[in-house]
Amino acid sequence: MAKKLSQEECFAKLNEAIEVHKGSQGALMPILHEAQHLFGAVPLDVQKVISKALSIPLAEIYGVVTFYSQFTLEPNGEFLIGVCMGTACYVKGSGPILDRISRELNLPVKTTSQDGKFTLIDTRCIGACGLAPVITINDDVYGRLTEAEIPSILAKYINA
Repeated sequence: MAKKLSQEECFAKLNEAIEVHKGSQGALMPILHEAQHLFGAVPLDVQKVISKALSIPLAEIYGVVTFYSQFTLEPNGEFLIGVCMGTACYVKGSGPILDRISRELNLPVKTTSQDGKFTLIDTRCIGACGLAPVITINDDVYGRLTEAEIPSILAKYINA
């Protein structure tokens, strides 16, 4: 397992990424991706560093971070649970599945558990409509689900 970088090391690597991309057209996106990778999120203090270095208003950077779903303001848990709420999944019961996961983990949607193990989000269509309803847990995809299957699926991650 790779060593976790300190906050100072993350900021140093962020500054390296800024120097590599600074002056290039579209520099903001690769820098934000690097920030998300380094910090696990793009919090306000990181946005301020990027804003100053690129001379881009903080409000503009915040707008980009909050618009694109691949960026978060706070780090996700070890296991990111996404419940597809696209039309096919919704019609086939993703709403009750989302509710069941929330109850089983005692975790409201769009929050991370206090122990940092789980983050629960509702997502737009993930493109697996033929498997509806679908959830993802990190890179694992579970399709054609019923509410009754949720406890056994979550158990794999609770005990991990």
